[in-house]
Amino acid sequence: MAEQRDKQRGEGEAREGAQEVLESWPEGVRPEEARAWEELVATARRTVSDGLVVGTSGNVSVRVGDTVLVTPSGVPYDRLTPGDVTGVDLSGRQVLGSLRPTSELPMHLAVYGATDARAIVHTHAVHATAVSTLVQEVPAVHYITADLGGPARVAPYATYGTEELAENMLRALTDRTACLLQNHGTMAYGKTLPQAYDRTAQLEWMCRVWLTASSVPGLSPSLLSGEQLTEVGEKLRGYGQPG
Repeated sequence: MAEQRDKQRGEGEAREGAQEVLESWPEGVRPEEARAWEELVATARRTVSDGLVVGTSGNVSVRVGDTVLVTPSGVPYDRLTPGDVTGVDLSGRQVLGSLRPTSELPMHLAVYGATDARAIVHTHAVHATAVSTLVQEVPAVHYITADLGGPARVAPYATYGTEELAENMLRALTDRTACLLQNHGTMAYGKTLPQAYDRTAQLEWMCRVWLTASSVPGLSPSLLSGEQLTEVGEKLRGYGQPG
């Protein structure tokens, strides 16, 4: 009898726990959106811990069907909870949550409308932002340039959150998966959040390498040719584990 009571109590606690999980999400949030939001928040927090943003600068988004989940404007990432889930449709109309979406929403929607992107990471990374003030494209100092489709271009400066900035960014992203925003930061996309994040981090790393090499008096960094990048691009298609 005691064993039966323990079993019933355990089942009851499990049901209560499941109910608490369900109730922590706003009404209308689908399971796939809940999972995507949790991954988005983890990615946003990583941009802070890895030093790619300061405070609430930068933003992250992920597309689930025709819904785009985005970080809300001005909310520290370490405070985000399931109840803060924020989503818009592809036209920008808010369909999930009550918090105002990131001010850079026009850039995110422009990328989703023009590419096969499923995730986007935008940062104010120090070295990449510095390079954006110096050149019109990131010099090909490393073969990972090929994973971005070629040397990352620098989109001309425009005020943050404007359609002008979104248009400048799209031109810089032509045949690329990442770019710099002049006097602003980085923009990178991918088929998944890990891929978008990795491209962002690699771009920041390449900018740091170029700045470091360029600082040596009397010497200039050697750069990879277009042919070398093409060869690496073919090789990268088979990189990693199969499947």
